Amino acid sequence: MPFTATVLTMFPEAFPGPLGVSLIGTAWRESDLWRLETVDIRTFSKDKRGFLDDTPAGGGPGQVMKADVIAAALDSVETAGRPLLCMSARGRPLTQARVSEWARAPGIVVLCGRFEGVDQRVLDARGFEEVSVGDAVLAGGEAAAMVAIEACVRLVPGVLGQANSLKEESFEDGLLEHPQYTRPRTFEGLDIPEVLLSGDHKRVAAWRQEMRELTTRERRPDLWSAHLANLQANGAHKGKPRK
Repeated sequence: MPFTATVLTMFPEAFPGPLGVSLIGTAWRESDLWRLETVDIRTFSKDKRGFLDDTPAGGGPGQVMKADVIAAALDSVETAGRPLLCMSARGRPLTQARVSEWARAPGIVVLCGRFEGVDQRVLDARGFEEVSVGDAVLAGGEAAAMVAIEACVRLVPGVLGQANSLKEESFEDGLLEHPQYTRPRTFEGLDIPEVLLSGDHKRVAAWRQEMRELTTRERRPDLWSAHLANLQANGAHKGKPRK
């Protein structure tokens, strides 16, 4: 059974979106290396008008997605041991480590929130993990769901053409990826770094590692601190940390 992503959403027409293009789209449409399913939450509303939200308990602005409607939509799906994710700005950050774990599962089930959010009781009762794709608030969970699904699917064997390209990517070992270059050799007065043209694989590897460390240190000091702590914990770091 291929990796299967099931999306619970008010807007199934939003999919596949970016998931339907390039190698990931080909792996879905032609190779059946992974599958995408959508479930329209609105069809499970008990209201004649199709409403699936109500006012927040305790007062306040906006609407909240109802627990019974979400539960009915989820119960219509065969979860088969797949992680249940709810895309939410208040969730834990999406990380490559979590993505790698989900990619080894039979698939994922993703709930796309709307309005002020989802009744907490259905998240707790059904065991959803709330996941955030960044420190920003979106109008709904659909775009975030696509991010989570794409991150998982690209790790499914056979989806990407070069499996080795995954080894030096950002976050795989706690560091960001090094800069990339290609022809022409000179662009608007800027040259490809000489070391990349040297043919010396050891020098190239050393330069790339140095650039990964530099980029991580400058752009993500939180990751750099965690990286140093991990090195120290494993006894691999000697001397003073680089600054």
